[in-house]
Amino acid sequence: MKPLLPPVHVNGVEISAERIAAEAQNHPAPKNKPGLAWKAAARALAIRELMLQEARARGLTPDPAEVAPGQVETEDEALIRQLVDLAITPADADETELRRIYAAHPDRFRAPSLYEAAHILFPRQDDMDALRAHAESVLAELRDQPRRFAELARKHSACSSKDTGGLLGQLSVGDTVPEFEAALAALDEGEISAPIETRFGLHLIRLDARAQGAVLPFEVVLPRLRDAHAKAAWSQAAARFTARLVARADVQGVQLQAA
Repeated sequence: MKPLLPPVHVNGVEISAERIAAEAQNHPAPKNKPGLAWKAAARALAIRELMLQEARARGLTPDPAEVAPGQVETEDEALIRQLVDLAITPADADETELRRIYAAHPDRFRAPSLYEAAHILFPRQDDMDALRAHAESVLAELRDQPRRFAELARKHSACSSKDTGGLLGQLSVGDTVPEFEAALAALDEGEISAPIETRFGLHLIRLDARAQGAVLPFEVVLPRLRDAHAKAAWSQAAARFTARLVARADVQGVQLQAA
C-alpha cells in the first residue's frame, strides 16, 4: 500500500510508514477508501506504543506467557498484558443495579419461544431468479386459497416434511437456520411468509402457533447479567486508561482523541 500519511511520532518515537502500511492489512476498509485502514492502523500502533512506554516507565519486566500450545507471547505482548492487568480495574457489579436492569427490560430475559410451523422448500438451483418466480407463483396460489398449503407442499416441496403437508412440528431456537428463525419471529399466527432464502433454497413459511417464552427468574439470568456487566466495565475502564495516556502524550501524525 502506498503511504497515505506521514510517519507517526509518539513522545518522540517514530512509527514508520512501512509499519503502518503492514498493520493496515488488519483493518478492513472500503476499496475506494484505503485511507480509513491507514488511519485505523496508525491509531492502533500509536496506542500500542503508548502502552509499551507506560509499561517501561513503571519498570515492568516482560514475562511472556504461553497463550496456546506452542505459542508464546512476544516481549511486547507480555508487557502490554502485564500493564493491562496492573492498570485496568473495572468496577464490581452492583446487584441492585443488575436487578434494576432486569426489572426494566424483562423481554431480554425470556426463555426461547416455541413455534409450530409448516413450510414449502424450493431447493437452491443455478437460476435463482427462476426459482424465486416459481416460489412467488405458488405463494400467489396460497394467498388465494390458503387451505391448499398441505396440497401444494406435497406437490412442490423438496423437504421430507411434504409427506405431512409441510408440517415441521414444534421448533425453538437453534432448530433451524437463522434466516428461518428470523422469519418465524416476524410472522403473525396463520400468516404465510414471502419467499425466505437460506442456504437450502427458498421457503414459504406458515406460522401456525407461537408460545412466547416466560420471563426467567432473576437468579437464573444473574450470571449472564454479571458477565455482561464485567465486559462493559472492563471496556469502560480500558477506555479511561487509554484516554489518560493519550491526554498527556505528544502524538504527531494521527488524531487519537476519537479513539
